[in-house]
Amino acid sequence: MTWTWQLEKEDGTPAAAREAAKESFGSQGDAESWLGENWRALRESGVGQVSLMEDSRREYGPMSLRPPEE
Repeated sequence: MTWTWQLEKEDGTPAAAREAAKESFGSQGDAESWLGENWRALRESGVGQVSLMEDSRREYGPMSLRPPEE
């Protein structure tokens, strides 16, 4: 199984975050940890929401990267 993040702009169209688009993970936990460490940089690069994918199946999302106070 391969876990990846589907990166989207706020309107749901695909976002092009250069280095993040090719990241894949061996477990859901690794993918979630990576997002926890990188969500701010993704947000700054134009990513508005993400979905966690297990191979081609959506595990959950879309999930906003907007901080709760916004």
